[in-house]
Amino acid sequence: MSTPELFNLKDKVALITGGSRGLGYDMACELANAGCDLIITSRFEEKLKEPAQLLRDQYGVDVLTLPLDQCHHEQVKSVAQKAQQWKGHIDILINNAGGGSGASEGDLFKRGPKDMVNLINTNLIGALFCCQEVGKVMAAQKSGKIINIGSIAGMVGRDRSMYRNNNKSEQPIDYAAAKAGVIGMTRDLAAYMAPYGVCVNCISPGGFQGDSLPQEFVDAYNKATALGRMGKMGQDLKGTALFLASAASDYITGQNIVVDGGFTIWK
Repeated sequence: MSTPELFNLKDKVALITGGSRGLGYDMACELANAGCDLIITSRFEEKLKEPAQLLRDQYGVDVLTLPLDQCHHEQVKSVAQKAQQWKGHIDILINNAGGGSGASEGDLFKRGPKDMVNLINTNLIGALFCCQEVGKVMAAQKSGKIINIGSIAGMVGRDRSMYRNNNKSEQPIDYAAAKAGVIGMTRDLAAYMAPYGVCVNCISPGGFQGDSLPQEFVDAYNKATALGRMGKMGQDLKGTALFLASAASDYITGQNIVVDGGFTIWK
């Protein structure tokens, strides 16, 4: 198989949770550019219309939008059923939906218990629900790619002075717990799904530069990163997502690919 054929996703269907914005939308664009039809979800249905139309217009692919709060198992089950019925198969699942830090501070001693539980439910339990229900579809068809979105937060401890000295709310420890769980879940799920012909891998991004980040925090983060910069939206996660979604990674499973510019190796 030639290299272009390895990365061709024509006639494939990908379900991308949280695919309407940010890194989720970046990955949706890259898969669509490779010919993949898409199902994108958001908790808020009205936020799906514009990005879905942009994907259709720019890449000429079919796009189905479905509302989803993945903390609710019945909603996940319904979305998996509707996604499977749409084209008759689901070839790729990207578990991208997350967030949910809540209103309380990130500082552990000031953190609200309800926010801690909600964050873990959103980032870990919700992803597990999606793996369960979409995994059933993939197991029945004897093929599929599951890509979980972890984080370097699940791999290293944070120097919180970077946050506290630079006008940035700090990362909650429960976020690190949830993302470490996603990384561990990926490894064991890969073992579970291997007999069904399904590959399961994880992408752990580092910090990506968004418009809302204080410049002083960006400067401090850049200095702590081997390549001297944060990740670029619209660019730096796309290739890894396409690789893991495509036939180019058919002999790779149970891996955590770190996309962080060397943050986790820079001391």
